[in-house]
Amino acid sequence: MHNNTVLLLFSLFTGTKDLFPDFPFHNGGSVVSIELERPVTTRHCHGPFISTTDNQQKLHARKKLYVACFVCFVFMIGEVVGGYLAHSLAIMTDAAHLLTDLGSMCVSIFSLWISTRPPTKSMTFGWHRSEILGALASVLSIWIVTGVLVYLAAARIINNDYDIDGHVMLITSGCAVGVNVIMAYILHQSTTLHGHSHGSGYEKIGESPTTGLLTHLGPHGNTSVRAAFIHVIGDLLQSIGVMVAAIVIYFKPQYKIADPLCTFLFSIFVLGTTTTILRDVFWVLMEGAPRGISHGAVKEVLLSVQGVRSVHSLKLWALTLGQNMVSVHMAIDETSDSHMILREATNLLQSKFDFLMSTIQVEIYLEDMGECPQCQDPMG
Repeated sequence: MHNNTVLLLFSLFTGTKDLFPDFPFHNGGSVVSIELERPVTTRHCHGPFISTTDNQQKLHARKKLYVACFVCFVFMIGEVVGGYLAHSLAIMTDAAHLLTDLGSMCVSIFSLWISTRPPTKSMTFGWHRSEILGALASVLSIWIVTGVLVYLAAARIINNDYDIDGHVMLITSGCAVGVNVIMAYILHQSTTLHGHSHGSGYEKIGESPTTGLLTHLGPHGNTSVRAAFIHVIGDLLQSIGVMVAAIVIYFKPQYKIADPLCTFLFSIFVLGTTTTILRDVFWVLMEGAPRGISHGAVKEVLLSVQGVRSVHSLKLWALTLGQNMVSVHMAIDETSDSHMILREATNLLQSKFDFLMSTIQVEIYLEDMGECPQCQDPMG
């Protein structure tokens, strides 16, 4: 039986066939099948197919990270050897950053895998935020390693300890630039994944509705891939700086101080590139409103539903970047149809804002709600 086909089954008494001569009776006149038309809503309190699509996006992100990990590991070994032979702290700094990148990408792969696990009774939101925690661990690791390398660079300047092979340093740094370009290309992702729905509000029962997906990652894409991409961009710029220092040392050996100075300069840059990731991680963990979705805009859309008198206790938050949630109380007229209002509000929230899940409490409007402090809009 087709999922969208409604069968009306009648237990017919003797003689009923005479009362319904036009109906297609079967087996002696006991069952009748009628195909009806009715309005079909294609939206629910949560989006259809969201889990499947999200898992596909995460699988795609993991594949990118697998390839980047392999390239990173292979060249990290080569850079350690080259840095040791050249006695270059700048190259060892770059190799250490590659080690950090490798570790952070492994953490990201693990967090992406575990975030696909379904919710449990004790973890009712699932494991989605493990991806955010993985990005946080990645940022903290690069900060720690950068601090250690800055200390070593300062010690080299203080102790005047320079024994650098400019030729080996130049070759190694040149290779580093090429490898980082390759990894940046691997990890580069389009900024927006978009989905939409098709189909009319009414359809024949028995016809298959065409529904689309309703999620996009927003302006930032996958958090873990973006964190790895920013790390690689930082390494690329550092490798360029190391190559410039290698050229200087190769042609002007007396300027070997360029090696630790390069470490200072690009350590500051790498720290700066991670602040945007840390900001997004902080925003999600603090249950901040999703970026690009205005509290006022959501409230205005809900108030546009016929029969809604007021909206309060509107909460917007992001489970992860690109998975947004909403809960709200809607006060309606006593004579309004609460089911129709609930259905229309749910459709609007998903079609206009792509919320992963919406929780709506419908209640009868009372005059004293206008004076209730807890029914007012939040500050800011």
